[in-house]
Amino acid sequence: MEQVMIFATVLIPVVSGLMELFKKAVNMPKNIVPVVSLVIGLAIGAAAYPFTEMELVLRLWAGGFAGLAGTGLFELVKKRAGYTKGDK
Repeated sequence: MEQVMIFATVLIPVVSGLMELFKKAVNMPKNIVPVVSLVIGLAIGAAAYPFTEMELVLRLWAGGFAGLAGTGLFELVKKRAGYTKGDK
C-alpha cells in the first residue's frame, strides 16, 4: 500500500494539470468534473507502465487516488451547477 500512495503522490500534479486543461478545452457540466478526473487518473495510472514495476491493479488504484485527490473527494457528492467554460 505504501508504493500505491507514493505513486499516487507523484501522479497528483500530472492529473490535476491535465484536468485543468480538459476543463478549459471542453464545455461540460461542473457536477461531472470529479468523475472525469477519476477517469483521467485511472488512464494515467494505467499508462505509467514504463515508469514503474507495479502491477496494473496497483497502478490503477494509485491513478484513482490521484484523480480523486486532484479535484477533491468531497466534490463527488456536492451539487454543482453551471459549466466549466462559462455560463451557457
